[in-house]
Amino acid sequence: MGSTSATVAVTGLGGLAYGLLLFVVAAGLKLILGVMKVMNLAHGASYLAGTWLAYLFADGTLTGLALALAAGLAAATVGGAGLAALLRPLAGHTEQAVVTLGLGGIIAWLFSRISGGSSLTVPRPGLLDGHLSFAGHGYPIYHLAFIAVAALIAVAMHQVLHRSMAGIALRAAIDDPPIAATLGLSATRIRIAAITVGTALAVGAGVLGAPVLGPAPGVDATVLTLSLIVVILGGAGTNIRALLIAALVVGMVNYVGAVVAPGLASFSLFLVVIAVLVVRRQGLRTAVAA
Repeated sequence: MGSTSATVAVTGLGGLAYGLLLFVVAAGLKLILGVMKVMNLAHGASYLAGTWLAYLFADGTLTGLALALAAGLAAATVGGAGLAALLRPLAGHTEQAVVTLGLGGIIAWLFSRISGGSSLTVPRPGLLDGHLSFAGHGYPIYHLAFIAVAALIAVAMHQVLHRSMAGIALRAAIDDPPIAATLGLSATRIRIAAITVGTALAVGAGVLGAPVLGPAPGVDATVLTLSLIVVILGGAGTNIRALLIAALVVGMVNYVGAVVAPGLASFSLFLVVIAVLVVRRQGLRTAVAA
């Protein structure tokens, strides 16, 4: 009985860590796609770039991890601003999708050439390179630390979007751009800031999440696909709570499915997606009929 409970606990923690990793990436995608209406299909490549920086700088110390994070945020600032400039003349989602898909493909190709097409291992900092034991089952301490950091990011994003002047300005620019312009809010600057912050979240998630889901061919496509699903399930607007719940559901279903029935993991995930979308549609019809 104790061993079964420990197995469930360890599996649940794994799903929680995976879900929170997807949340951080999807939060950035939501800022870019769901809020600013910019189709960025290079978002998974931003995560991959973060994992590569972690591989370069992480040396098993907290200092190395901090250097990787600083390098990642610097790269995200430059890359996000560059992406905003690149997409500025492209108003249609089709054009944006083609350009960013090509950009993501170039980054993935570069990674494949540099890494030789192999998966790479990023060491955990020595202070966090241990395991907690649950009735004979170990769980990495680093993963628990990542869960705590990701949870803090979720709380911080909620506070910024709903309790700060920056969040008010962002929501004003989304809801009523003409009124926002009369108040002196620059839609262009807000767009650049949102794309840059969104990119930084993906790159930062890659740096911190590299020991959880490290640099490997195809990681960019996996992260992008799952993040898109999270954004769709999380709904429109700036509701961080709904996005967090969606990420936890997707992460838990995908992780637990991969552990229990690897061949049915993707099938189970899409069953959940279809069920949520059907329930949401029925709820909308009921509200309209009432």
